Amino acid sequence: MREMLTGGPLDVLTGDYLAELTMLILARDRLKDPSLGYAKTFLRQLEECLGLALERGVRIVVNAGGLNPARLADAVRELAKSQGLDPAVGHVEGDDLQPRCKELGLPGGLLGANAYLGAFGIAECLRGGADVVVTGRVTDAALVVGPAVAHFGWGAGDLDALAGAVVAGHVLECGAQATGGNYAFFREHDVTRPGFPLAELHADGSSVVTKHPGTGGAVTVGTVTAQLLYETGGPHYLGPDVTARLDTVRLTEDGPDRVRIDGVRGEAPPATLKAGLNRLGGHRNEVVFVLTGLDIEAKAALVRRQFEDGLAADRRPAELRWTLARTDHADAATEEAASALLRLTARDGDPARVGRELGRVAVEMGLAGYPGFHLTAPPGPGAPYGVFEAAYIAAGEVEHTAVLPDGRRVAVPPAPVTATTGEQPEQDEPEAETGAVDPGPTRRAPLGLVAGARSGDKGGDANLGVWARDEPGWRWLSRTLTTELLRELLPEAAELPITRHLLPNLRALNFTITGLLGEGVAAQHRFDPQAKALGEWLRSRRLDIPEALL
Repeated sequence: MREMLTGGPLDVLTGDYLAELTMLILARDRLKDPSLGYAKTFLRQLEECLGLALERGVRIVVNAGGLNPARLADAVRELAKSQGLDPAVGHVEGDDLQPRCKELGLPGGLLGANAYLGAFGIAECLRGGADVVVTGRVTDAALVVGPAVAHFGWGAGDLDALAGAVVAGHVLECGAQATGGNYAFFREHDVTRPGFPLAELHADGSSVVTKHPGTGGAVTVGTVTAQLLYETGGPHYLGPDVTARLDTVRLTEDGPDRVRIDGVRGEAPPATLKAGLNRLGGHRNEVVFVLTGLDIEAKAALVRRQFEDGLAADRRPAELRWTLARTDHADAATEEAASALLRLTARDGDPARVGRELGRVAVEMGLAGYPGFHLTAPPGPGAPYGVFEAAYIAAGEVEHTAVLPDGRRVAVPPAPVTATTGEQPEQDEPEAETGAVDPGPTRRAPLGLVAGARSGDKGGDANLGVWARDEPGWRWLSRTLTTELLRELLPEAAELPITRHLLPNLRALNFTITGLLGEGVAAQHRFDPQAKALGEWLRSRRLDIPEALL
């Protein structure tokens, strides 16, 4: 925060503090103490930077309010008073649906139920003179769209402008992911300490993504493309204020560390708002066995037989999952390099079945198991895990409210014109363009030599974006990387539904792999529970690539 305030000109500083997992963590905080439920990190940052922001005339817009934006707004005022400051603080509320679950037909027993609000409540607070605006759950892009609405005077009908700001907001939301962080071709830039991105917004909705002078990392068409593909799906990027058409986005270099975004078209938003529902799914635990040297597969089989035989039938967890990671090397120079890891994950509604029972069996095996038996850590008690799912609520049922610095409450109406189709299901797009092309001589090589990738989570689904770096590469990629080939390259996805989207302007394909992450990140369903490295796994896979591209 301090670097952004001191590094160069800035009108508005935004901060995105909320992810699906964060909302579950905040819900558990609120269970322990009803006065909590907001991101305390923001207050620690503000303690150092509030005076600096006020001095420089920079307004602050954050979603750090989480499940308790009103309390965070009060905490900001208390912090300011202790420093002799008097900022105007507004907040946005109405996203919290938990008290209305029965009325709205949502399931009971939820830890949290929050609608994704749009940008116009933020805009009302800024028009009302707020120096600091705190929200609960809004769309990530709303933090950028709201200030643009307030500054340019856009209305709900300015769909193209709103869509352009949504795209800019999506680029900024993950910070340094747009400036070379988490970037497939990271060796091309110095990303030891990348700066954070900023967007210069224009009245027509176009923007330029850049960063403060002298900061690390890079802003290129590639880094911006990677972020645009992150956690999106098809060409229709749905939001509460507008549906942004990602297939209309144009990216062009606009000088060093400057990328222009324009051409974005907007359509009416859906008539429903997405709501994130969090609940406890049960308890989980894991035991990791270290298998060293020879006969790894046989040792793993012995562990499994002994462990499952040792479990009392009436104390057996509802789910047992075994995963063998062959991290071992033959004739290794260190013991660690000679070792593989066998991971047992257990889940059950009863914490005792994934705590004491697992520990008892593992300890009893210690001197009676495979040669070299040891664990990465002693078994501990089971821990609760959460489950995330999405629901869709009629926009008119959600009480979106802006609370201005003077205390006035302004009701924010839903979008006046909405798409008649409601939530648009993802649909496969053509697997390949028509017309066969002779690729010439090919060579077996990793996909990552000619394509970048960025991946992430959308609830229990994984998003995987893949892009080519030039037109010949795009022509080959769009014809070659079909859903069938993706299943071959990523065997974990072989039996799962996969949806493929073409984004020719970005030279990109975007895949949704349904169910790869089980019940979401908090359920810890797989080794990489948020699919962060799924794209890098794909890039490491080998296939026949035209030598002309290599």
